Amino acid sequence: MTRKHIARREFLKRLGLGTAAATALLYGCQSKESAEATKEYQDQQEPPKGKMTMRTNPTTGDKVSLLGYGMMRLPTTDGGSARGSQADIDQDMVNRLVDYAIEHGVNYFDTSPAYCRGESEHATGIALARHPRNTFFIATKLSNFNEDTWGRKESIEMFENSLRELQTDYIDYYLLHGCGMGGMEAYRGRYEENGMLNYCLLQRKKGRIRNLGFSYHGDIAVFDYLLSRHDEIHWDFVQIELNYLDWDYANEINARNTDARYLYSELQKRGIPAVIMEPLLGGRLASVPTFLVERMKQRNPQASTASWAFRYAGTPDGVLTVLSGMTYMEHLKDNLLSYCPLTPLSDEDNEFLYDIARQIVDVELIPCNNCKYCMPCPYGVDIPGIFVHYNKIKNQGRLPLDRQSPDYARLRREYLVGADRSVPRLRGADHCIGCGQCKPHCPQNINIPDELHKIDLFAERIRTRN
Repeated sequence: MTRKHIARREFLKRLGLGTAAATALLYGCQSKESAEATKEYQDQQEPPKGKMTMRTNPTTGDKVSLLGYGMMRLPTTDGGSARGSQADIDQDMVNRLVDYAIEHGVNYFDTSPAYCRGESEHATGIALARHPRNTFFIATKLSNFNEDTWGRKESIEMFENSLRELQTDYIDYYLLHGCGMGGMEAYRGRYEENGMLNYCLLQRKKGRIRNLGFSYHGDIAVFDYLLSRHDEIHWDFVQIELNYLDWDYANEINARNTDARYLYSELQKRGIPAVIMEPLLGGRLASVPTFLVERMKQRNPQASTASWAFRYAGTPDGVLTVLSGMTYMEHLKDNLLSYCPLTPLSDEDNEFLYDIARQIVDVELIPCNNCKYCMPCPYGVDIPGIFVHYNKIKNQGRLPLDRQSPDYARLRREYLVGADRSVPRLRGADHCIGCGQCKPHCPQNINIPDELHKIDLFAERIRTRN
């Protein structure tokens, strides 16, 4: 066991994920996070068994559950999520969640060497090994983001390590991870110049990879290039970000993002199944502004805010599965209720959501998904914590903007006190020196230093002006 843990630490080092990357806490205390997770589900129904909507992979005939389990937010022993907490993964709770998911028809489990401080594959392997191998599909990724892992030897070792950690001799769905991040130069360095794309094609031929695909973030030129080679490579699936906000407004939220309408249509043209990530856009579509939640409740009082987004993502033809990173049983049950079985959205429902999206865009939040890929900051700045607090206040319409407003003093105090509680002073936006080390790692292509400096100037302005 000691040797195994040492090997994992060394693997994380080579992956480019220092331990500091894993120690950035979600803003607020874990007990508050857990309480917020359960607030909307107090009267939650028990999802039915045997009702999961299944989709068929046209290339393999796999019957895949429409709900896929994303293993990137696994529960920790302190009641939080391994995407942000320092605590150990709660393996017993992971096992319970996986058992419950399988019992209710979920058979697609998506992980990565980069998730949960490098522990996700290990925890996923333990949980799934307790079930017959032919009852589930494993998806994992070649997550060689750091240049130190671009070498052929290092990348092959990452693939082999995934097999060991997942306790399997084949991967059902294997992805080239995050294609588009860093543009064509990074793509070629990670997958072509080192021969890893050809290596993966060979492993598919040998059966060690059953389905080969890629996940896309960032530079659209990479997406278009990879699809242009479909007749040669025969992509079995492609993972894209799709939700009712990104459908038409991804580019408006961030100039370097690509609207899901285009991504989905390009896959449909070629008959390539789509695996959907970010159906909630990092949780943003589970916590839309209050006045929009009220509109949703008026239209369907029984539906949770999140369920609207999940039904939207699962409705289109060509969607194989929709991934959700579920930390709490309440989240798992709510998503199961959306897909056991799916009631597809009508055209009128879609138009309703597009109107919601238009109003969300008007709020102009920083498009941070709290993924923490930007961490660690070499100067200790808690980048996601700062963005989360700013977005939360702006989302609620409580930014102290108008000094003439009778509420200005109260809102000013709430913002400053809340910022101090959410992010320690030594990790605040004023400690950003603009080095830019974080920028290439952001899937949403946020100009992080610019946004931090804007928030710092805003805070300084209201701090010095009563």
